[in-house]
Amino acid sequence: MRAWIVIALRNIWKNRRRSAYTILAIAFGYAGVNMFGGFKDYLYSTIKNAFIHVNAMGHLNIHKRGFTSEGRREPTEFLISAEELRQIKALVGARDDVVVVTPQLQIQGLVSNGQFSTVFVALGRVPSEVEEIQRRVGGWIAKRQYYTGEGLSDDHPENVALSAGLADVLGVKAGDDVIATAPTVAGQINALDGHYVGYFDSTLDVLDDKLMEVSLQFSQLLYDTDSVDRIVVLFNDDGDLEAKRDWVQQQLDAAGLDMEVWTWVERAPFFAATERMNNVIFLFMFLVVLVIMVMSVVNTIGMSILERTREIGTMRALGLKRRGIIELFAIESFILGLLGSAVGFLLFLVAWSVVKGFDPHWIPPTYSKPIPLEVHFVTSNLLWSIVFLSVLSLVAAIAPARKAANLEVVDALGHI
Repeated sequence: MRAWIVIALRNIWKNRRRSAYTILAIAFGYAGVNMFGGFKDYLYSTIKNAFIHVNAMGHLNIHKRGFTSEGRREPTEFLISAEELRQIKALVGARDDVVVVTPQLQIQGLVSNGQFSTVFVALGRVPSEVEEIQRRVGGWIAKRQYYTGEGLSDDHPENVALSAGLADVLGVKAGDDVIATAPTVAGQINALDGHYVGYFDSTLDVLDDKLMEVSLQFSQLLYDTDSVDRIVVLFNDDGDLEAKRDWVQQQLDAAGLDMEVWTWVERAPFFAATERMNNVIFLFMFLVVLVIMVMSVVNTIGMSILERTREIGTMRALGLKRRGIIELFAIESFILGLLGSAVGFLLFLVAWSVVKGFDPHWIPPTYSKPIPLEVHFVTSNLLWSIVFLSVLSLVAAIAPARKAANLEVVDALGHI
């Protein structure tokens, strides 16, 4: 085997110009695929961190059964009572890897500065428990300041935060009071004074002039209820999330609680849509790279066979069997794949370093402000790409190698 490797390396060097083109084709394909793979991983992790931690929606959401299908029409018909909340917190919170079990209540109505009113949508949450969820965020989002001004606190349930667009519409500044109006659970109109303490940038541009954040106590007072519409569960990590969801559902069913449990992926349709779109783009890009690389390898090995026909005839005359010819060209092609992947890894490192150093920003769909653009260093993708491209190079050489092996000795020796 060592002798075959030495011969293959000599052949690659002898045909170094053609080999260089093949190595570069593989290298650029390797770098391009992994750059996009790193960007895709960054995109997914950003969406996941934003939903789970920044928006404090956790890994699992527990709702009254039917809330997700019919709750939009009659949300107050699917509220979780205070007693049910107590039971669920006791059941789910007993698990060792559960970090937070926190209730939330979404409300909507009108908010006024005293002179002008507009529609608002708010999620009432327990500020201290939201902070616990947000502290566990990773990546660039962890460095981003969520509130401009004060945030919400358990000690001041009257405090409210507005999205930047809503604060601009109302024309309020920190320290001003606003009035929230909404129908209660019983159908009566209720109004509540809120103290505006700060604003936040919405990740959804279309809702930037409608969002509020309030304490759970504020939302319950406005709706005149002690119930909630969802319970958020955060684990130490999102590994084996389906099994965790099944465990929570079993605990609720065993306790006779008519609830349904949803994972964060099921509650974030934008993530699923983005994942499908990027998978299609990634597949298309990979197929283009695949075709270019296979054609380059086949062309290199094919031309090598044509130029070395007499050499092949000599080896066959000396007793080398057809299998030996195939092995020789397969090893040569495999080495080309390895060299191309190695050069591609260096190209990827250069491109990754450039992105890291320049720190570019962009505005993705549904975002209202620029965010950092990153390419993640996904070790598993880089390693599997080396294996796949090297093996693919080997496989691409089989057809021309068979052609070389099937040459008649006399014809090969007399080839001009």
